[in-house]
Order: sequence, then C-alpha cells, then structure tokens
Amino acid sequence: MKLDIGGEETFDSPIERVWSALNDPAVLKQCIPGCKDMITQGDDRYKLVLALKVASVGGSFEGEISLSEKTPPSQCKIAVSGSGSLGNGTGIATFSLTPQPAGTLMRYGGEGEIGGLVAGVGQRILKGVAKHLIGQFFTALRKQLAAPVS
Repeated sequence: MKLDIGGEETFDSPIERVWSALNDPAVLKQCIPGCKDMITQGDDRYKLVLALKVASVGGSFEGEISLSEKTPPSQCKIAVSGSGSLGNGTGIATFSLTPQPAGTLMRYGGEGEIGGLVAGVGQRILKGVAKHLIGQFFTALRKQLAAPVS
C-alpha cells in the first residue's frame, strides 16, 4: 500500500539551529515517535529500534534511516526501511529549510510503501496515523529547539 506525506512547518529558531537539530542523532532519537534506540552504522546511517502502535495493534520494528543529498543548511533526502511484528515499509522523503524573518520554514514531502499486517488497517486510517506521528515528531523537535544549546 502506497502512502504519501507532505506539508509545511514553521519554527521560531534560525535555520542553522533547525538544520543542526535535524542532523543530530541524539535529537532525532528524542523526536522520532516510539524510538527506543538509534545506533550509528556509518556516515549519516543509523539503525532504529521502534515500538509503535497502529490503530489498535502495537508492535516493534527494526530498520534503518539514512540522510543523503545534503545541501547545508537548506535541504536533505531521507530514506527509511524497516520491518517488524506489524509488517514492513520503505520510504523516501525530502525536506527543505528556508530562513524567515522570525525563524525557519520547512517544506517536506515523501512517499512510502507499507506491507504486511499494518497495511490491512486501510489507507485512510494509515494516513491519519502517519499525520499523528508526524505531528508528534514536530512537537518533540520544537521542544528540542527550545532547549538551551549545550
């Protein structure tokens, strides 16, 4: 089952701070919903261990995430793949950052392919779940950006 995502988000932080956070594994681990572990596998490649609930079914996933085609501090491509007790999936997304007078504008878009048990809940439900997880990511990212830089 194919799933498309896309949207815009604004942040009160300067573009360099947003870029830095999006490229920091410690920040990403705090922001990715259900992320239990994020292990460096090489330059901009990480193994993920997730515990997620989709509709009324929960499960664990293992996968990889990689960042590529970076143009600091404005754009990046993200590839994700994984499988677990609920099914499997792959996806590719891009984001671009644009400085704004009061912060940074992010535009993002991507598509994924989902299979297995999780695909059986239906596209409409999965789109809602994806939107919810993306919202959780951005809420956590805003908290990370508001924290003092150490």
